Amino acid sequence: MPASQMPMRYGHPEGHTDVCFDDSGSCIVTCGSDGDVRIWKDLDDDDPKSINVGDRAYSCALKKGKLVTSVSNNTIQLHTFPDGAPDGILTRFTTNANHVVFNRDGAKIAAGSGDFMVKVVDVMDSSQQKTFRGHDAPVLSVSFDPKDIFLASASCDGSVKVWQISDQTCAISWPLLQKCNDVINAKSICRLAWQPKSGKLLAIPVGNTIKLYKRETWRNEFDLSDDFITLPLNVVTWSPCEKYLAAGSINGCIVVWSMETKDCVERVKHEKGYAICGLAWHPTSRQIAYTDAEGNLGLLEKVCDTDGTKSSSKVSGIGNKVYNHLFDDDDSENADNGDFLNENKEFQLTPKGRTDYEDDEDDLMLASGYPRHRNHILEDDDSSVEVALMEKGSHHEKEEKDEQSGSTHAMPLTTSLRPFYDGPMPSPQQKPFQSGSTPPHLTHRFMVWNSIGIIRCYNDDQDSAIDVEFHDTSIHHATHLSNTLNYTIADLSNEAILLACESTTELASKLHCLHFSSWDSSKEWTVDMPPNEDIKAICLGQGWAASATSALLLRIFSIGGVQKEVFSLPGPVVSMAGHGEQLLIAFHRGTGFDGDQCLGIQLLELGKRKKQVLHGDPLPLTRKSYLAWVGFSAEGTPCYVDSEGIVRMLNRRLGNTWTPICNTKEHCKGKSDHYWVVGIHENPQQLRCIPCKGSRFPPTLPRPAVAILSFQLPYCQIGTEKGQMEEQFWRSVIFHNHLDYLSENGYEYEESTKNQAVKEQQELLMKMFALSCKLDREFRCVELAELMTQNAVNLAIKYASRSRRLILAQRLSELAVEKATEVAASLNEEEEDFRNKLNSSSTTEWSQPSIVNRKFEENNSEDSEEADEIEEKTDLHKNKQNPFCKSGSSADGPAIKSVTPGNQGRVNPFKVSASAKESTISVNSTSSNILDNMKKLSKKSTVPNRTSTKEKSPVLKPLIPKPKSKQVPATNFFQPCTSQTDKIVEEKENPENSLSESPAMSAQNTENERPKTGFQMWLEENRSDILADHPNLSQEPDIIKEGINRFRMLSDEERKAWTNKAKGGAANEAETKKRKQPSNDNTKQKEQEKPKENLNLSKKRKPLDISTNQKLSAFAFKKD
Repeated sequence: MPASQMPMRYGHPEGHTDVCFDDSGSCIVTCGSDGDVRIWKDLDDDDPKSINVGDRAYSCALKKGKLVTSVSNNTIQLHTFPDGAPDGILTRFTTNANHVVFNRDGAKIAAGSGDFMVKVVDVMDSSQQKTFRGHDAPVLSVSFDPKDIFLASASCDGSVKVWQISDQTCAISWPLLQKCNDVINAKSICRLAWQPKSGKLLAIPVGNTIKLYKRETWRNEFDLSDDFITLPLNVVTWSPCEKYLAAGSINGCIVVWSMETKDCVERVKHEKGYAICGLAWHPTSRQIAYTDAEGNLGLLEKVCDTDGTKSSSKVSGIGNKVYNHLFDDDDSENADNGDFLNENKEFQLTPKGRTDYEDDEDDLMLASGYPRHRNHILEDDDSSVEVALMEKGSHHEKEEKDEQSGSTHAMPLTTSLRPFYDGPMPSPQQKPFQSGSTPPHLTHRFMVWNSIGIIRCYNDDQDSAIDVEFHDTSIHHATHLSNTLNYTIADLSNEAILLACESTTELASKLHCLHFSSWDSSKEWTVDMPPNEDIKAICLGQGWAASATSALLLRIFSIGGVQKEVFSLPGPVVSMAGHGEQLLIAFHRGTGFDGDQCLGIQLLELGKRKKQVLHGDPLPLTRKSYLAWVGFSAEGTPCYVDSEGIVRMLNRRLGNTWTPICNTKEHCKGKSDHYWVVGIHENPQQLRCIPCKGSRFPPTLPRPAVAILSFQLPYCQIGTEKGQMEEQFWRSVIFHNHLDYLSENGYEYEESTKNQAVKEQQELLMKMFALSCKLDREFRCVELAELMTQNAVNLAIKYASRSRRLILAQRLSELAVEKATEVAASLNEEEEDFRNKLNSSSTTEWSQPSIVNRKFEENNSEDSEEADEIEEKTDLHKNKQNPFCKSGSSADGPAIKSVTPGNQGRVNPFKVSASAKESTISVNSTSSNILDNMKKLSKKSTVPNRTSTKEKSPVLKPLIPKPKSKQVPATNFFQPCTSQTDKIVEEKENPENSLSESPAMSAQNTENERPKTGFQMWLEENRSDILADHPNLSQEPDIIKEGINRFRMLSDEERKAWTNKAKGGAANEAETKKRKQPSNDNTKQKEQEKPKENLNLSKKRKPLDISTNQKLSAFAFKKD
């Protein structure tokens, strides 16, 4: 007897409407686009109770006196029933929730939202929430497993996922639905449902059919369909007894199937053909309430016999037909005799009665007459279904035994029992993607967005086109391309545009390149892939293009279309990126578990010297995340971003490890907000990305704005001054590693950039050094000094000495000596390497070896001549030494040797060149005294160099603050004399003066010595007393130290007296020097006549000599 259809009632305004029954079935509850929830006693109720819950209600559910609704203000609200009093907000989303359901006992609710998330919330304690992330589009519907183990959800991304509620992992994912970008564009809202009691089957409306999947094995048991259904189904619901399944379509058809016969038992057509969007089965009687997209409420009565007492003659006949179809001729007699129909009708009529046929891959004809297609869910990803094959097999065996226990003629199992597996479950493998692209199922999408430009794809019913836009229009103008071949992958460089499409039944997969930088007229080329080989990822580099295919092959082409190397990949490709000569490949190196991906990374250099830098090393990812972006920084350093927003960069200095440099989630305002990365820059330090509110990717229109995020390394105690400086220092080190890579590979870069980076790093080290000194962490100070350059160590020694930390200064002095020794050794090694290269150059790389060798010999001859002249000049200085110099014979040897740069071969260090001053100063800084550079930090006179590495005396603070013009640091007292190398450098800086004054240099050498200070004069007179009191003081620095201590014990008057005494002697000496003339007789006569006339000449201005006046006058009156 067919079901009777009651006249429909107006319930809500036009729009989506939902319906449900209360627990007893005494009321019908509906919600609609007006934001009201109405409670109907029956369909004839003329005055239903109305509860306003918001501006718009999308879904409602009722269980145990609790009414829950999803409202337009992005909340899930709770009300009491039937009073309708507000009972709080259970949870919030960033967009509206599309569906909400109760679990079986009413203790929890599940909701799916437009921000791609699914939440499970405890009704009594809303703080107990679980969030399920994994969908790439808005969620359409959710359904609770009656055993509270699994949760099913359908999404606009085309997937239906089953989640493990306990650990929030995805147990299985099926690509069943048609993809769309929003719920309003979905052809079906896909209201799926579990069996209400046992939960053995999950019903999913897919197109015109309903697919039923078995629990835990997740295999498609059978499909239900009918010729009455002509358009996609929208919603399904089970009868409380689990024997019937009802479904409604988008054109108003309502169909009911019997689960015993798999036949359609009821067919009802909506009176106006509106889409059925709500369907609910009465908990006790034979009624089905339904709502349509126009806000109307309808009711079907006498649908079927819920007690299962429907006529069995028809069922029996169908059962015999089924078993005639399934069993061989030997078993046909038992089927004809009705032995299988005695007691266990469910066993005969469902596919659960099969035993050895379950693993048969052939299509079996079911009772409905439709073949079973096992592989229909493998269209998009063949590996996505295999993740569930290791599920708990013993449950499947137990269920079959229970079903067959009531039958006396049950067939024995022929398959062996599988062992019970309760370990971690494998994760579905991530699909290939192109960095900087949005999902391909969108009609308007970004095919790529990188530092060069943007490629957009428009694929709708009217047109299919590709637009290319360049950030810098000087590279190329904007381009519009037709997309007749349905290109889905693209990449863009400053040389070409690369496109790729998958194969079809008629055409092969193609790689299409538009080489717009070519100098000839043919700027396009196309390559067809071999049969059964699809392109999965592509990338462009400097002069080459690469494509990874489904055959696990990577094919490299020249930018002009020449096929080059082909090699196999270790696993299915995930993504690729290119920059210059570098090629970065991410691939699956294994199966991940518990939501983790198991990825590997390869880095190759495709230049003249091809090599592999990363050999398939594991790619670190955040727990339960996947790869979201992979590429290079603008300077050429490999980087990648995972789905949790962690940005990592390759640290070449630390053994090619990956360092996290930014967490974009820290910059997001909401939990559902994300940043879509489009580029990374190291100098300046910028992360260029697009903020996406409630989504993982931006829309094409309106044009999204690019935001710039700062980097921050995840160091501890980042809020403290010490932690901040440590993070800044190491971030500067990491972000300037590319300069070393560029220099090693022969690329050009600005030297000022590296110098600025080193300066910033040394400043940070000095700040940390000063902070550690304040905290009395001297050992930490030495550790920081090990990271400093030699000049910074000298500054640290000065700071330590002025802070009266003599032990620290002594340690730092030893460290500085070690650094100077290392620098000298490295220079010697570089010199030897350069000489070896020159010796081998005649047969390898030099294009004109004879000319080079000739020039090299000429330079050597010039160097030898100049060296002879210098030896003659330096002989004049051998007997003139500082009285405080400890050793004057061997100290200058190493300094002169280390002057020669390692990258110039045997070059005369004293040869005058255009940059003579700079070169000599920089060279001497590496070979002279460790405290030599301290003179650059003050306006004092030049301090003599100390070249002896055996002296390790501490640096002491000056005694009394004096005017800068007369202040002398204490380090003068224990430094050796000025090296001959420095004097020769001064001579080379003034070649004209040196030539004119060279004959009188030896006579003036003693006169140019620094005047003695009061302490020096006191020390000369009291040296014998110090040695008598301390006979164990054998070294000069120790004597000076003891003398300083004694000198400080003197009274202020005594110290001033010695100081004035020293000043008087210095003034007399200066007067004598200035009044000295070439004729010694005239000089003596003038000194006798005016002995006291010029006592203060040291304060007067020195007159210009004749040669200087002549030069200035010639320059002033010089004519063009």
